[in-house]
Amino acid sequence: MFRTNTCGELRLSDAGKEVTLAGWVQRARKMGGMTFVDLRDRYGITQLVFNAETDAELCEQSNHLGREFVIQVTGVVNERSAKNNKIPTGEIEIIVNKLNILNTSDVPPFTIEDESDGGDDIRMKYRYLDLRRNPVRKNLELRHKFAFEVRRYLDQQGFLEIETPILVNSTPEGARDFVVPSRMNPGQFYALPQSPQTLKQLCMVAGIDRYFQICKCFRDEDLRADRQPEFTQIDCEMSFVEQEDILQMFEGMSRHLFKSILNIDIPTLPRMTWANAMKYYGSDKPDTRFGMEFVELKNNQPDNASREIVDSIFPAGFGVFDEAAYIGGICCEGQAVYTRKQIDQLTDFVKRPQIGAKGLVYARVQEDGTVKSSVDKFYSQEVLQQLAEKMNAKAGDLILILSGADAMKVRKQLCELRLEMGSRMGLRDKSKFSCLWVIDFPMYEWSDEEQRLMAMHHPFTSPKPEDIPLLDTDPASVRANAYDMVVNGVEVGGGSIRIHDAKLQQKIFEILGFTPEQAQLKFGFLMNAFKFGAPPHGGLAYGLDRFVSLFAGLDSIRDCIAFPKNNSGRDVMLDAPGYLDQKQLDELSLVVDVKE
Repeated sequence: MFRTNTCGELRLSDAGKEVTLAGWVQRARKMGGMTFVDLRDRYGITQLVFNAETDAELCEQSNHLGREFVIQVTGVVNERSAKNNKIPTGEIEIIVNKLNILNTSDVPPFTIEDESDGGDDIRMKYRYLDLRRNPVRKNLELRHKFAFEVRRYLDQQGFLEIETPILVNSTPEGARDFVVPSRMNPGQFYALPQSPQTLKQLCMVAGIDRYFQICKCFRDEDLRADRQPEFTQIDCEMSFVEQEDILQMFEGMSRHLFKSILNIDIPTLPRMTWANAMKYYGSDKPDTRFGMEFVELKNNQPDNASREIVDSIFPAGFGVFDEAAYIGGICCEGQAVYTRKQIDQLTDFVKRPQIGAKGLVYARVQEDGTVKSSVDKFYSQEVLQQLAEKMNAKAGDLILILSGADAMKVRKQLCELRLEMGSRMGLRDKSKFSCLWVIDFPMYEWSDEEQRLMAMHHPFTSPKPEDIPLLDTDPASVRANAYDMVVNGVEVGGGSIRIHDAKLQQKIFEILGFTPEQAQLKFGFLMNAFKFGAPPHGGLAYGLDRFVSLFAGLDSIRDCIAFPKNNSGRDVMLDAPGYLDQKQLDELSLVVDVKE
């Protein structure tokens, strides 16, 4: 056998056994007439001992071992005199009697250790070395277990795993497509799927009943920590279901994943409407690990998030509040100790271009119950006391207030401030999980760029039955039969009940601005399929990368992907994307005009 054991399995009970190990040299150190080598493989580290007194030639050979050399050794398991309780194999060592150098190695560009000295760029360039490190490898092991448990659960629930094509047609809604030129059909292009949405719906028409797929999806969009141009989706669809059936099924899957992987029992998931999520948290993916909900102090701009008018508690006198359409605040428990310098830091934070607030108003509730505020000169103590009462603030609390002309924009600014305070106050513990369903999304959202209504999810989402009459009179008020699962302020999955009636689907396309000819050209295959007895159906998709990164406590999904792209969408290891040579371009009938 090439090896009898791995570098992570030998224990004191194996003392006296002759074993053969193989792996990479983590480090070597010479102490007198002895050389100690830490040998590493995927499973762990075992200490090797070369003794000059028993075999001088072998010991001399070991002195030439460098970091990341690949070696095979045979020796006897021995109890260590100086034990290492930091590793599972720390009670034993191998007294080596045979050494075989399988391959040498150049000096690696960074240390292959848990705490590496390599920055992100260099580790991405040499990702195959980075994957040798324990933290990264453990993330991949977690990902494997996660996917395995997903398959286990769905198989037990009667789902079939079905592969759908990677080369599909381009869709006009959603993010930008990655396109692939067709050599055999000059001038025509495939698109890589943003999701298998229409294909899984066709599986329902085909009578598959319960479908799932762990599949690659592709979106040509701006990147951030939780986005990659290619990502993995747990894609699911069910027939003859209503929204409640789907929520129960996949809440069960989430409960199974938390229990089987993290040994955490999660309670029944609460449900929050999109309107309440936006009203109280300014986000459709609220982080509910902590409270600090918004309090509306003024709102004369009713919208889908809050339809009631709230009169201002502030009398006229402070122009910023007088002119604002919306004023909202949060109460930060026990934070009245914030200094002026810290308040100024928060003000600078909300004024950053990414957030866009013009300023920040604060009020401290003093130990004697009086309220000290940055707008003292505009309002009496009586008004400030009313503010504290409205905010449910007590002695020692800090009130932070934002205002502006656009209610939804201010809510989103206040959301960022709330999350910042949650982080500062230590309320966003990665080892704690708060899960919920957000339901009753708007069917449409207005696009300033397109100057038209756009589908908030996708054009195949069904409106809530009671809102269908509003499609003719007030489509912007229509709610969708859509739902998202949110964990710790991250949307890990979402879906909807689908439209299965061809006439209703045609009406939705009309509202979105498609002519019948355009709808037939782009989606005729689906609409025609609906004419042959489409069952009621619905589903959802989870972002596997996001879900795994939450389980691993990561800030970015990159570290749970074997070979990720950087923030510019480049694979710096493969140097992709790259240029094609002229012969390939000619075969594809492509003319590329590269401007310097």
